[in-house]
Amino acid sequence: MSGDTIRPEVRPVTGASPRSSERGAATRVALLTAARETFVESGFAEAGVTDVVARARASVGSLYHHFSGKADLYLTLFEEFQTRQTQRTRQAVQEARAAGEGDPMRLFIAGARAYLEGCLAERELAALFLRGDGPPGFEVVMRDRLRQWAKRNATLFEGDEGALVVVLTGALAAAVSEVALSEDEAASRGLVEDALAIIGQIRRP
Repeated sequence: MSGDTIRPEVRPVTGASPRSSERGAATRVALLTAARETFVESGFAEAGVTDVVARARASVGSLYHHFSGKADLYLTLFEEFQTRQTQRTRQAVQEARAAGEGDPMRLFIAGARAYLEGCLAERELAALFLRGDGPPGFEVVMRDRLRQWAKRNATLFEGDEGALVVVLTGALAAAVSEVALSEDEAASRGLVEDALAIIGQIRRP
């Protein structure tokens, strides 16, 4: 990963009043919301820091107080999206297990459905990360995330299912791309069901 994408160390502000802390948190949220809207509209490469701060009604100084720059805004949006997606899939798998489901493939499908539905719920944001218009080194972040994803999926299967997990994870990643990048939202919803039906047919040889 290039230096542009290295996340800065977060240093707590000592002695800050509760009100100033609240203002700081609100400014951070406003900047991230503005960055998301700006990146979705203009793309990462074309978006400028001045565009973000103008939309957020903040100052350039406040942006650099919370983030190291444009790449950090993008990466923060990505990490927060992935956190929400992880929560969605974990909850879906836990609910399936609580309902008595123990089949690894069905558990995987439950998590996959939650992930794809999360992409639908945040379609513009999901598409943003898949268009290839990110900060330098973002492709490395995506590859690392895919490897982590495969490791989490592997915990659902007993025994040596390495090849199966790689295939399932790759198939789901392809489905995510199709769902997020489709220009027709209704078609995207149909793609979710089609993709899950196809993935559900994958079995270890």
